[in-house]
Amino acid sequence: MTIDNDPHDAYTRSTQAQVACNSRHLESLTHPGCQLCFPLTPPTSLPPPDPSLRVFFFDIDNCLYHASTRIHDQMQVSIERYFQHSLNLDPEAARALNHTYYREYGLAIRGLVMFHGINALEYNQLVDDSLPLQDILQPDPALRAMLLALKHSGAFDKLWLFTNAYKNHGARVVRLLGLGDIFDGMTYCDYSQTDTLVCKPHPDAFERARQQSGLADYANAWFIDDSGSNIAQGLHLGMGNCIHVVEDQVNEVLGATPEGAVVIRSIMDLPSVAPQLFKSE
Repeated sequence: MTIDNDPHDAYTRSTQAQVACNSRHLESLTHPGCQLCFPLTPPTSLPPPDPSLRVFFFDIDNCLYHASTRIHDQMQVSIERYFQHSLNLDPEAARALNHTYYREYGLAIRGLVMFHGINALEYNQLVDDSLPLQDILQPDPALRAMLLALKHSGAFDKLWLFTNAYKNHGARVVRLLGLGDIFDGMTYCDYSQTDTLVCKPHPDAFERARQQSGLADYANAWFIDDSGSNIAQGLHLGMGNCIHVVEDQVNEVLGATPEGAVVIRSIMDLPSVAPQLFKSE
């Protein structure tokens, strides 16, 4: 009998086992909002831009849930493990390279694809898909009620998810939170298209969200995100209202709050800073 002592193979097997566990849990959900009401694959043809359309764009991570859950920290550990095993780096070098790519490109995967030829979908499975989010995120009835009130107020024609994550992760988060039936669509960083891999704050990512949602004029958009750099880009493009979620203190890597943005500590503060959005027309 031979014993496989290859640490990379052991790493791959353990993460794939966790992915399978996560998938089984996701399919067992029964709470309200545990299923999506929109297709994960964008339509082959874009909707015609509607000059009167009003869209509220929502970031997902550290925005729909609190940064204090420390999911971001777990994700960084997972990313750095991937760097170590896939690029044969020691922990310190993996941490430094991850930080560099995140700061310069908004996502570690962009640097990995650009400079190391990494398979982005394999990366997604071994990193994002392997996070045991069900151990951290639970249905959030208060958030669900607030977003439903916003949806039914008539202030917007669409509530749209706009994330730098791949579609698997974005869908899993909103399903676990019980929000899958509230949003009208999702623009995500498409890891399957490595030749056009763009993410916030790149203006092409915003343009993709605008086109996929059917928005014609950025002035008719609201945007909420935990990244100051993303908020700055939204303001630069002319988004009507941009809201920066700063739970504790500004993350220097994500950028400071730009002038013109509204700052809140939690997404649950939306009704207090924009009460007009929750009055039925």
